[in-house]
Amino acid sequence: MNPVLVGFIFVLLGAICGGSFGLPSKFVKKDTPWEVLWGPVFLLIAIVIPTIFAPLVVKDLGGVYRAAESASPGTIATVLIIGFFWGLGTMTLGKAFALIGLSLAAAINYGTQIVTGSMVPMAIHRPGHMLQFHGLVIIAGVVVCVIGVIISGRAAILRERSTRGKDQEASAPDDAAGGKSPGMLVGLIIGVASGVLCACWGIGLGFSGPVDEAAKVNNAGWAASWAFTALILWGGALSSCGYCVWELTKNKTWGHFKRPGVGRIIILALAIAVLHDAAVLFLGIGSFRLGALGVSVGYATFMSIAIIVGNVHGFRTGEWKGASRESIKLIITGIAILILGVCILAAGNALTPAG
Repeated sequence: MNPVLVGFIFVLLGAICGGSFGLPSKFVKKDTPWEVLWGPVFLLIAIVIPTIFAPLVVKDLGGVYRAAESASPGTIATVLIIGFFWGLGTMTLGKAFALIGLSLAAAINYGTQIVTGSMVPMAIHRPGHMLQFHGLVIIAGVVVCVIGVIISGRAAILRERSTRGKDQEASAPDDAAGGKSPGMLVGLIIGVASGVLCACWGIGLGFSGPVDEAAKVNNAGWAASWAFTALILWGGALSSCGYCVWELTKNKTWGHFKRPGVGRIIILALAIAVLHDAAVLFLGIGSFRLGALGVSVGYATFMSIAIIVGNVHGFRTGEWKGASRESIKLIITGIAILILGVCILAAGNALTPAG
């Protein structure tokens, strides 16, 4: 089979997983505290899966880290610290799913993540590129994405207004945190914050050169990427798991793990974690298969499909039931503008000189 076609298939699978990983949280009972679901999720995502999977995929993982640290002291610590902030982003994304629903969380998080992940690495590592043609194209894509995020946020405010006073169980997104949700504005702020922090994954890539070089000596590109991926996930474990431990202790909800039905919660947590890390795995394999197209076309395909899938799930699970026609038109418009911005960014990436 054509390698490019295979690459697109893997990118598509990754995007479906990326847009779907919050979906299982919709099936948790409303009285389940947020931390009872997301604590196991983060334990699986950031500790269990990478600790088992990375050594199986990356040959001599310990040797890779030793070589990277020898070539550039402080590299491992830097990536772990950046991973800590990525963990905060994933934790706040879990909050956003509970507060504003899958469709809005996907649009706001991915949109903000695209903006931050595009501009910050270029500002840090290649500031001189900003005023070159490809840099201006990337900046134009960022501006379009910002407009998409703003329109999506406006749609959220209109949705809240149009559903205010109606039956909350029928009109509001399922709340995996239990209890009354904060206002939509608070949820939007958390969604934006999650996007900024989740972009630390892309920012961390700019500091991972020694790790990548050491890993690629004996590993294919997609497998070598898991040396960096594991570091980011392990760094994120301290913030995401640590916050959940604090919530479980503060709210005295540890006892929920002894109650009937906890098995269902663990299964849903496993589904979320597998979908999340599968998105990373499939995107890595797909980008490797696409070669030079992975950074531009593969990136645009992944982000666009993930945004669409997340919103399809949101509409299917009734998040926009009872919302005004104007708010629905705005969210669709916002999604379309976000996808346009992603495509412009992809064009800018394709124009960027090698190296």
